Amino acid sequence: MVQAYILIQTEVGKATAVAQTIGELPGVISAEDVTGPYDVIVKAEAETVDELGRMVVAEVQKVEGITRTLTCPVVHI
Repeated sequence: MVQAYILIQTEVGKATAVAQTIGELPGVISAEDVTGPYDVIVKAEAETVDELGRMVVAEVQKVEGITRTLTCPVVHI
């Protein structure tokens, strides 16, 4: 299983709606509003890195109100 944190910037006033919508997507463990340079942080998992990438591009980035995402895969060193 591959896990990643997805850092999301949203349009002003859209963070809560974005977090709620993304929180309902398959593979999403949690989606939280935060303060700082990003507005929402998502923890997600998938079977493979490719599947995770497809989820981010095909599902997460299509959510209305998102302006930018940064995907940070979890590594076990």
